[in-house]
Amino acid sequence: MKIGYTLSSEDHGPRELVEQARRAEAAGFHGLWISDHYHPWIDEQGHSPFVWSVIGAVAEATDLPVTTGVTCPTLRIHPAIIAQAAATSAVVLEGRFSLGVGSGEALNEHILGDPWPEADERLEMLEEAIEVMRLLWQGGVQSHRGRHYRVENARVYDLPDEPPKVLVSGFGPKATSLAARVGDGYVTTSPDKELIGQFRAQHGKGPVHAGGKVCFGPDEQEAVKTVHRLWPNIGLPGELAQLLPTPAHFEQASELVGEDAIAQAVPCGPDLDHHAEQLQAFADAGVDELYVQQVGPELDAFFDTWAPHMLDRFAR
Repeated sequence: MKIGYTLSSEDHGPRELVEQARRAEAAGFHGLWISDHYHPWIDEQGHSPFVWSVIGAVAEATDLPVTTGVTCPTLRIHPAIIAQAAATSAVVLEGRFSLGVGSGEALNEHILGDPWPEADERLEMLEEAIEVMRLLWQGGVQSHRGRHYRVENARVYDLPDEPPKVLVSGFGPKATSLAARVGDGYVTTSPDKELIGQFRAQHGKGPVHAGGKVCFGPDEQEAVKTVHRLWPNIGLPGELAQLLPTPAHFEQASELVGEDAIAQAVPCGPDLDHHAEQLQAFADAGVDELYVQQVGPELDAFFDTWAPHMLDRFAR
């Protein structure tokens, strides 16, 4: 399993993200994930820069491949515009760009006042959005009239030599089936052997990407408190992450998440063997590329100690 680094747009401003990309490359990480949000999950996280601007800066700062983890190309931004943004990113990254996509969260997509569709319709919109983007990546003047989107006489002029790979996020059987049917890869945030097995059994092609969080630092309890302060929302069950519309709502719901739940969900503290065990669960589930986010301020310890140990361990 290859190990990449997650640039968390919720935790860090644009300049910090570019500097972390440089440090990730110097440390030997395989590639970069970058989150695409309009809002952070909670105000304590405190950031949410425009991802496409940051990708442009990262392209000049490193030679690593970059994948959005993930972009919603359905409501807040029309898929024809995402097609242009992704094509430009692939050009400036010289082909090292992949577009991770998902059906989105109300947190980011409600801001223009559009209705938030039910899950089945969101997946239907996502499938059509992928169709629109791939049409435009063929080059030339293109038009599209579908159930959800209309494109008239549109042409993306700056195209990469090969169209971006589209990796599709799936957290349930229906989304996983969509990923297997139309994706160039599959994206998840948990070591879910059953869903990854479904993706492969349904002839899904391409790599399985996953995102995970750690909080490496000298004191386990302090690390748990850091994650609980910055990312309590990872303990929310079911569809809440897709349905709650504002950071304030996430803060209210996250009051139900205790530190014990965080300690179970995220490897915290200085024990590298414990961290490795948690990462191994992703490898055992069939993940090809795991992108790790260090939560909190202990970035020096993460890049100087955690990274060389884990990258060597999983390389072997």
